[in-house]
Amino acid sequence: MSERIERIGSTVIENVRPQLDAGRWPVKRVEGESLTVQADIFKEGHDVLVAVVRWRQSVPRSQATEWAEVPMSSPKGNDLWEGSFPLTSNGRYEYTVEAWPDFFATWVTEIKRKVDVGRDVRSELLEGAAMLRAHAERARQDGNPDDAERMLKAATLFDQGMSPNAIAAAVDPELKRVASRYADRSVATRYDRVLEVFVDREKARYGSWYEFFPRSAPRDGRTHGTFKDAEKWLPYVQSLGFDVIYLPPVHPIGLKARKGKNNSLTAGPDDVGSPWAIGGPEGGHKAIHPQLGTLEDFARFVKEANAQGIEIAMDLAYQCSPDHPYVKEHPEWFLHRPDGTIKTAENPPKRYEDIVNFDWLGPARDTLWPELKSVVMHWVNLGVRIFRVDNPHTKPMQFWAWMIREVQTERPDIIFLAEAFTRPKVMKALAKLGFGQSYSYFTWRNFKAEMQEYLEELTQPPVSDYMRANFWPNTPDILPEFLQRSGPGGFRLRAAMAATLSSVWGMYCGYELCEGTPVAPGKEEYLDSEKYELKAWDLDRPGNIRDYIARLNGIRQRHRAFQLYDNLRFHPSENEQVMFYSKRTPDGTSQVLVAVSFDPYNAQDSVLYVPLEELGIQPDETYQVHELMTDTRSLWQGPTAQVRLTPEQPAAIWAIYRFRRSEQAFDYYE
Repeated sequence: MSERIERIGSTVIENVRPQLDAGRWPVKRVEGESLTVQADIFKEGHDVLVAVVRWRQSVPRSQATEWAEVPMSSPKGNDLWEGSFPLTSNGRYEYTVEAWPDFFATWVTEIKRKVDVGRDVRSELLEGAAMLRAHAERARQDGNPDDAERMLKAATLFDQGMSPNAIAAAVDPELKRVASRYADRSVATRYDRVLEVFVDREKARYGSWYEFFPRSAPRDGRTHGTFKDAEKWLPYVQSLGFDVIYLPPVHPIGLKARKGKNNSLTAGPDDVGSPWAIGGPEGGHKAIHPQLGTLEDFARFVKEANAQGIEIAMDLAYQCSPDHPYVKEHPEWFLHRPDGTIKTAENPPKRYEDIVNFDWLGPARDTLWPELKSVVMHWVNLGVRIFRVDNPHTKPMQFWAWMIREVQTERPDIIFLAEAFTRPKVMKALAKLGFGQSYSYFTWRNFKAEMQEYLEELTQPPVSDYMRANFWPNTPDILPEFLQRSGPGGFRLRAAMAATLSSVWGMYCGYELCEGTPVAPGKEEYLDSEKYELKAWDLDRPGNIRDYIARLNGIRQRHRAFQLYDNLRFHPSENEQVMFYSKRTPDGTSQVLVAVSFDPYNAQDSVLYVPLEELGIQPDETYQVHELMTDTRSLWQGPTAQVRLTPEQPAAIWAIYRFRRSEQAFDYYE
């Protein structure tokens, strides 16, 4: 007797999306969202197909779930199917697609057509009876005897021939629905890979960052600050509306080749050095600079900031001063020249004499990599959940892929920001492999067309599936030429753009004071840079734009549309110096319009073309707008509006009111 050969399926599943690089990397979402999965699904012939998205949460392991399924549908036809599943919590999820022919549903469709044209269907009814008995057996195995009994009764009717009752049962939608639950999935096709989505917590998508150096906290330029001094800055940062404080490295600083003021190669006895030259006799990456305080002082600072609604982001700079304990204890972790000397960091023509780099891919990586992961976990245990990573593009991708996945498998709430001002493909590769936020070229986009083109790339798929751009108009390393020559008007307009174009933005201390003096003409670096010395900050300096910054951040906090990343849409403006765009929540409960000028010197007027259809507004409808920067209100009607922007008010931000005729009132959604 020959061995029985089972039937095989022939359903085709292809072009499953979203996915990155054939499933090599997870796409990104935020907790509380859902993931909509699409696929092209088809089969020869005319069989009715059924498709599902299979999904489960895999990280953290304490919340791991069994595989679940959600149905897919084909609302747009043309063999395009889609289905969504909920992303209820922070962690890693897996998903794939499975599809199969529903032979009984196909049978129902065909027998109805035959009956409608008067065909004899006694043979077809016997086929249906056989299928129902097989379905009933699967229902019994699944523990559903009532469904099994219902199908068996219909099968008995079918055995009796073409009676009116048999025909009525054959086309009964409820019988088809019950039978479809127990279709023969032995002929199902499952997509040939399991894909992943990493679900970040909300802070990965929405936040306002403020960077300052704790050692300058006393603000006199002479006294080295402590974490207790830095605590006194918390109310100030909170008053500006920032909810993340980013600290440059807070570790001991090396003495060998220490840099002096303005990056001088010769340091004086009182020069404090660059915080990025990490490590000295007092310790390395797991230690606190003794003049800042102790680990206990740091933990208290983090706790106090959290109590005021502020998270602390810590700098993660995987580099060492020549005095770092690692250099003496683990020389095998570093690169050496043929003459035996340790190799300092370089980016020709720049040379960083006070920094040495690891031998990332050398034979000692098996001990180096776990030690560097332990650095992260050390600070996580002290309350840090966000890391701004210094120059990740100068370290191997393999390391970051390993380290970030290792950390987030234990603690999926940890967020990594890539400080990588480098080539576009490298920046995108870092985002794909796990960085939850990325620096961007926003800092150097100074014209309307290039800004709009860049933002459309960043905030729409496929890039928005894995990369979130954190917009910084300045950093301690970068004073853009635009800010050097534009005065307060330029500082206002760049802040307005950063805060409204992206859902996450940041600025370095001094921006609110319009600090814009370069070290030399043509250099994008600060004169008397805080990287090399203590700074005397007069936070009440005349001409500051503190109130302007606070108002921007307050608007972001009150209007949900600004807290989403991929909802940016651009609209026509007749003036090339004025950019016009909108953001709205999917349910339309928060809708905002923004016009911003690129001219820091002169007033600019423009006609704006309002996207009435997208806002759900009829062409003849009167609606109220609340301009949030000046707290003024107007009634608009029709598809155009006028705006005047000035260096003092280079941005206009309108929230939309809708008039409810039935109650003679306006609806306003925050």
